[in-house]
Amino acid sequence: MRKSLIAAIGGSGVFVAAALLIPSAVASPGDATAHDQAGHTAAKDTREGSVSADDLLAKVKDCDQISNGKYKPDEDGSATVPVCDADSAVFWKADLDVDCDGQETEQCNLDTDPAYQDDTAFHTSDGQPLDAAKTPYVVLPGKSDIWDYSDSGLEGGSIVAVINGDKVEYAAVGDIGPEEAIGEASYAAADALGIDPDPATGGADDGVTYIAFKNSKTDAIEDHDKTVELGDELAQDFVNGG
Repeated sequence: MRKSLIAAIGGSGVFVAAALLIPSAVASPGDATAHDQAGHTAAKDTREGSVSADDLLAKVKDCDQISNGKYKPDEDGSATVPVCDADSAVFWKADLDVDCDGQETEQCNLDTDPAYQDDTAFHTSDGQPLDAAKTPYVVLPGKSDIWDYSDSGLEGGSIVAVINGDKVEYAAVGDIGPEEAIGEASYAAADALGIDPDPATGGADDGVTYIAFKNSKTDAIEDHDKTVELGDELAQDFVNGG
């Protein structure tokens, strides 16, 4: 995955809410997850909010490309991933590399992730680095000639629906990554989506869709309940023609 490759070249250069997982009815986090033999939290067939993965994916079947070229899913790979416009959102379909940057925890530190950095581009409401093991966040590529995310109404705290199979996870933009690669999210986001969150060996090679809502923002990235509430409202508007 990208993190391992970055570690080999000397650092990621990367700077960029415990999930309330609910199926069709409200459930507690303990009801919505199970632990595998490795101790990771594996998401069941659940989603956050009221909008299904199928309904969201139906809105992003066709790509109106807005990026000037394409991104690499990994820094040493081929550029195959465009950023696409979808009215009130932009989206990309890529892999998921695990970002463990931010506050040092049992899951995220230099021992578990050789490319670990103790800061994130965007912070909690009280100015602290994010906790990648606790807070679902998405990493945007650094601004470049390929794409400037701010031109699409995105910034730190913007809301993103991340979809893996039938699972929908709402996350906020929390970090910034390499300029030429896309498809990265925090340990907590991967975990909630049923993806191995190990920063060195985990992640998903493909099949993950990111729908980032324009001109959206939470003022407390660490408050995942608030992220889900905002995300659900934005997703409802999106699938209903927004």
